Amino acid sequence: MENPHLLVHEKEDTVGVVVVEGLKAGTDMLCVVTHDNSSFRLASKMDVPIGHKVALVDIKSGDTIWKYGQDIGKAIADIRKGEHVHVHNVKTKRW
Repeated sequence: MENPHLLVHEKEDTVGVVVVEGLKAGTDMLCVVTHDNSSFRLASKMDVPIGHKVALVDIKSGDTIWKYGQDIGKAIADIRKGEHVHVHNVKTKRW
């Protein structure tokens, strides 16, 4: 059985969390949705560190980012499906 590369908590989430060390651009990731244990495949477009997020869909600047079924901020740049999502392209809505 193959270990997942990315965990997604809810089907509505727009990002998942990398759970392997050394994820490289071009990796065909096994992504598991923990809510129902379903899975899908997604190609990583960038190297992404463990614990960081990857876009599951194309996200436009200004769009809300969803993780754990919760609004975690807004995109401050366009983010393509498979790209690294972190402080360089997402900001909290609190400040």
